[in-house]
Amino acid sequence: MAIRIFVTGGTFDKEYNELDGSLFFKDTHLHEMLKLGRCNVDVAIRTLMMVDSLEMTDHDRHIIVENCKKEKHDKIIITHGTDTMELTAKSIASAGIHDKTVVLTGAIIPYKFGSSDGLFNLGSALALVQTLPAGVYIAMNGKCFAWDNVRKNRKTGQFEELR
Repeated sequence: MAIRIFVTGGTFDKEYNELDGSLFFKDTHLHEMLKLGRCNVDVAIRTLMMVDSLEMTDHDRHIIVENCKKEKHDKIIITHGTDTMELTAKSIASAGIHDKTVVLTGAIIPYKFGSSDGLFNLGSALALVQTLPAGVYIAMNGKCFAWDNVRKNRKTGQFEELR
């Protein structure tokens, strides 16, 4: 059972410019993270885009949805920025993809900072995508949320249920 991982950017993959303090994208850290986590799961990684989720457009979401629809694997993980993760999850769920398990995950702290939650969230997503029934979910902070029952609490930096 192979798992498709779609990379879309977000804090997960940001790099730090030591000269000016800015954050930027270079390449995904997924391969390094999977190696560090000693992952033995068969995964196929494809980078769709490298954008901050605050800059993600409806067209970007359309690309994500279309790739989910066309994907032959029925288990999909999407690495995504946390600020608009719920919007992308809603777009996927609204597209009528009923025969696949899709788990979105991300990080509050960039992986390259060394104290990132990204590795933990990725591991959680890998376990959840293999065990959950078909549907769209968000895996953050050790919890799993249904796409329509989650929000990012901007004050705490944690994801929580709506009801």
